[in-house]
Amino acid sequence: MRPYVYITRKLPDAVIKTLKQKFTVNMWDHEDISVPKDVLLAEAKKADALLTMLTDAVDESVLSAGERLKVIANMAVGFDNVDIEAARRRGIAVCNTPDVLTASTADLTFALLMATARRMEEAARFVKEGKWNSWSPFLLAGQDVHHKTIGIVGMGKIGEAVAKRAGGFDMNILYHNRSQKPEVEHKLGAVYATFDELVSKADFIVCLTPLTPETKNMFTIDVFREMKKTAVFINVSRGPVVNEQDLYEALTTGEIAAAGLDVFEKEPIGREHPLLTLNNVIALPHIGSSTIETRTAMMTLCVENIESILTGKPPKTLVNKEWQPV
Repeated sequence: MRPYVYITRKLPDAVIKTLKQKFTVNMWDHEDISVPKDVLLAEAKKADALLTMLTDAVDESVLSAGERLKVIANMAVGFDNVDIEAARRRGIAVCNTPDVLTASTADLTFALLMATARRMEEAARFVKEGKWNSWSPFLLAGQDVHHKTIGIVGMGKIGEAVAKRAGGFDMNILYHNRSQKPEVEHKLGAVYATFDELVSKADFIVCLTPLTPETKNMFTIDVFREMKKTAVFINVSRGPVVNEQDLYEALTTGEIAAAGLDVFEKEPIGREHPLLTLNNVIALPHIGSSTIETRTAMMTLCVENIESILTGKPPKTLVNKEWQPV
């Protein structure tokens, strides 16, 4: 019997055709609706491989149901939606999609920073609503980006790519990371700072840290109060690193000037969310890596990882490095 692969979101036939040639493939037939948990559980019971999205909770219940599971290919660089320890105990390989999305996510991060600083969404809406009746010196005036100080929290590959873009704007670059990176400092002119130093000195605080127990609720009202009143906060990492109620308070009381957010604690975010009522917030629907080229590359990497595991070859991007098939 051919191995069975289940894909939790509708993907283009051109991307998965090689899977279909070698394996039995079934797919959730929706592009923008997450697979229900009961369907995922039922499919996991039959599957040798799952190709999952960041929105799928691949928890103990899914992994224990998957008696035949050999690999979880998660279409994201992050993998906080997968219970890595439970997968390890069961000899299930977990793969992600790093590197292929670095440049696209850095582009989006810097675009969000610029759009927030220069009030672009607010200005575009101003024109479309017919409010532009005259010119005035401070009409929708924002903040300069060039020659300002950017503080990058989480200097992984995406952080490095954002720093490279900041250099093109003659920005001073501070970064905070679990460990210093002398090679990045030499190459990009970045300067290591403690977390407290970074948040107090930077004009733009860009969060790119992974979600871990240590980074959850990293940004609270006490942290926002340490920032400059003119500071702009950008989050393109994971929503739960920020206490959203505290961020709302900081934005409404003038503790910081503005925020650009691509991620939220609960996704998708509802239109009634308090942050969406604020003019000094730009909110995006988690599109950091969303270009046609990059998303296709992510899908392709997931397919290649599944093919490798199911044919007895080493995967390209293994998360649980200690994995051994059982």
